[in-house]
Amino acid sequence: MSEISTFRLYVLRATYLLMVVGLGVTNWPMIVSPPADLSHMSSVVRAVLGAVSLLALLGLRYPIKLLPLLFFELIWKAIWVIAYGLPLWSAGKLDAGTGETMMACVLGLVIFPLAIPWGYTFRHYLKAPADRRVRRGG
Repeated sequence: MSEISTFRLYVLRATYLLMVVGLGVTNWPMIVSPPADLSHMSSVVRAVLGAVSLLALLGLRYPIKLLPLLFFELIWKAIWVIAYGLPLWSAGKLDAGTGETMMACVLGLVIFPLAIPWGYTFRHYLKAPADRRVRRGG
């Protein structure tokens, strides 16, 4: 853990806290008391975001171990912006809800790269040898 500065750990914890609070305010009320007309896919999205918020809560205690959660957030937001948000924006078809999603995703695309300790990430996720395959029963 000495590879990561105390300041970087606080930045990571602040990022997880932002996720916990943001998702807690916007998502958990609809999980606890879902509207009757909630579509199937909206319920799936709410469940996934609920799981992300609980994992982010765990990230407050284990900020380095939960780095894959930040990778997930960064990657899905980038995919959404590139595949959906930018084409709608360039066609002038962003409605209020989609524009709100676009702003939230773009904000994530700024925050997560600043929070992620890239040197640690490269050393421990990209340069490290792969886990050995384990043989079972023999």
